[in-house]
Amino acid sequence: MDMPSYTPHPVPTKPKPSFLETMPPKTAFIGGFIAAILVLGTIGFIILGSCLLKGGCALPGQAADNNPIVVNDPADTVDTQPAGIPIVTEDDYILGDPNAPITVIEYSDIECPFCERFHPNAQQTVNEYPGQVRWVFRHFPLSFHPQAEPAANAAECAGEQGKFYEFISIMFGDQESLGMDFFKQTATKLGLKMTQFNDCLESEKYIAKIRTQAQGGAAAGVEGTPGSFVIGADGGAVPIRGALPYESVKQIIDSLLG
Repeated sequence: MDMPSYTPHPVPTKPKPSFLETMPPKTAFIGGFIAAILVLGTIGFIILGSCLLKGGCALPGQAADNNPIVVNDPADTVDTQPAGIPIVTEDDYILGDPNAPITVIEYSDIECPFCERFHPNAQQTVNEYPGQVRWVFRHFPLSFHPQAEPAANAAECAGEQGKFYEFISIMFGDQESLGMDFFKQTATKLGLKMTQFNDCLESEKYIAKIRTQAQGGAAAGVEGTPGSFVIGADGGAVPIRGALPYESVKQIIDSLLG
């Protein structure tokens, strides 16, 4: 008897399981978690590299600007001083002659590597322009630098005993060591009265002042650190964005001195 003919159908095959599917659930979870950490770390490295290339630490959502400023004619480069720049008061720490006609206001973050690069300009400037330039340091701690605000408070505590600029210079010189132990070691090294310093440090005595300074800087247009202004005797101001070299700062000062 003739049998009907038919075409056999291939038997479905199960896809080969992935590497993670062959693992026990707990092991697979750990492997996936590690992979996610590696991806996030790569993204963070790219962001850091971008920051390094731009020459400044910017607030989230803002760009750091380190374009060189070339001053030829003061009339072309000096704008009216923005109303948002808080005036210098007795609460500010001034390096140089307090009555000097030119004022440099530096908004800075003690944990920022670009601020460490820029800050030596302060001492060099007042040394080269005695009686002509005063330098004012103001705090602008960035939220992603966990030691910036505590370091700012520690500097203010040192300032109570006349060692503000000495203290921040040491902090900038060893940013990797920033922390309570280092703050206290530095205070001891500077010969501060430790009971007074420790009480100030642990009570976070100057946090309100620090945040007020940062808010004032933001209102004046500071978007990252270092962010500075060179203000002439007539109130005109030139902004400095990023860690400009000393020669660029000098060029701005010379233009304002005329």
